[in-house]
Amino acid sequence: MIAHSASLINALTLVFCAVWGYWAIGFASFTALIPAVFGVALLACYSGVKAENKVVAHIAVLLTLIVLIALFMPLSSALGSGDIARLIRSILMVATTILALVFFIKSFRDARRAREAK
Repeated sequence: MIAHSASLINALTLVFCAVWGYWAIGFASFTALIPAVFGVALLACYSGVKAENKVVAHIAVLLTLIVLIALFMPLSSALGSGDIARLIRSILMVATTILALVFFIKSFRDARRAREAK
């Protein structure tokens, strides 16, 4: 998998799970849509990441890292809630975010090796 594909999967998962969560709580709290905002921002970075634009890729990594850190609170509360759907949403978002970070780091390492080989 390539970094831009992993980022796209992560962004779509964040949007989908956030909208699913917002719907599941009966449209009661806009804070459920925060991951969707980050997902849309990552979608906006997609073409730059795909084109291997360093600045855009670093912005996408920073957003992804912020999302990962921010998702630990909802994940920990979902673990104790007994709501399986909530737990699944949280695990999906954390898993795809970690996956995207792994592929970003791999692509940065590969780029560095390619630069050093020249």
